[in-house]
Amino acid sequence: MGRINITMVIFCILWLQLSCVQCHGRIIKNSSTERPTAPPAPLHFKNRFQRIFLSILFGMFTGFICALVFAWLVRSFVRYINKAPILKGPVVFSPKIPAKTLQSALANDTHLLGSSTCGKYYRTVLDNGLTVAVKRLEPFESGSPELHSKSCKRRIQQELQVIASLRHRNLMSLRAYVPEPDRFFLVYDYVPTGSLEDAMNKVRENKLQLSWEVRLRIAVGVVKGLQYLHFSCNPRILHRNLKPTNVMLDAEFEPRLADCGLVKIIPTLNLPAASTYGPPESFQSCRYTDKSDIFSFGVILGVLLTGKYPTDPFFGDTSTGGSLGRWLQRLQEAGDAREALDKSILGEEIEEDEMLMAVKIAVVCLSDMPADRPSSDELVSMLTQLNSF
Repeated sequence: MGRINITMVIFCILWLQLSCVQCHGRIIKNSSTERPTAPPAPLHFKNRFQRIFLSILFGMFTGFICALVFAWLVRSFVRYINKAPILKGPVVFSPKIPAKTLQSALANDTHLLGSSTCGKYYRTVLDNGLTVAVKRLEPFESGSPELHSKSCKRRIQQELQVIASLRHRNLMSLRAYVPEPDRFFLVYDYVPTGSLEDAMNKVRENKLQLSWEVRLRIAVGVVKGLQYLHFSCNPRILHRNLKPTNVMLDAEFEPRLADCGLVKIIPTLNLPAASTYGPPESFQSCRYTDKSDIFSFGVILGVLLTGKYPTDPFFGDTSTGGSLGRWLQRLQEAGDAREALDKSILGEEIEEDEMLMAVKIAVVCLSDMPADRPSSDELVSMLTQLNSF
């Protein structure tokens, strides 16, 4: 628009100049008829000078227009040759994964690990003996026009490239992906321990014991993963779908965040979590910031402390406030926070003091106002200092 406005201004100036010259010529002509005694020589000289001046201006204007057209053509050509091509076949980011046999390995019988709103999870073994976890991502609905949109597929490809560049101890790294016409296969490291939800279910069934030390280590690892996404990535990356099923645990119960950034590929991915692990602003005003991820972390910290899920029928009672966060807040204000702690981790007095401090942190993270919640950077310091409390 700026270039168009400049062109219009120059055109108007030339038009006014030409009008003035014509007008001036008429005045001089009329004057010459009334006063025939005036000498014509200076008039011819002046008209010749004006014609030269107008010719120069017209040449400059024409050159300017040609320069604009040429610049636009060059820019369009550069953008065209720099446009990322749509890749076909396996895209591998790890030297441990053989690209030639990856696609054929995915076509073989695989072991179903689970399913979610973004697709199904499988475990498969590659030809070199490496066990990997595969997520079958189906970002397009059946019959959707985006199914055949090159721009949409190119955008997904770019987002997967960004996700593959994420490297942190507490993140599940994307090792490879295989694009197909209607879906994508995402390849991750296989974590045999499963997710945090799997572990907490075993705790509730008395099949697994998770001490407070292990639970605190899980909480610290989760928030360190968020710290990396929020402060080390440029531009900042929001998880948007943080919940126990997306917190994978390795053999030492070190957490790794899964599904980082996938919401940008599937915008509806986080809708089912909005009523349980999502912050109130995400479904009230569709706003989502780094403080929204902190709310989801607060729910996970509450699960680690209490052993209860936000979907537990226990929170259907009006006496609990209707949610895990409000229940913790009421107990905290009444000075009865100890009643919220999971009885299986109650023991030494020092650990109980740490857990009570963690309850306060969880309540702050679950504040209704995003501005009242701490940042992930502040949470790392707050949680790591609990051992020295």
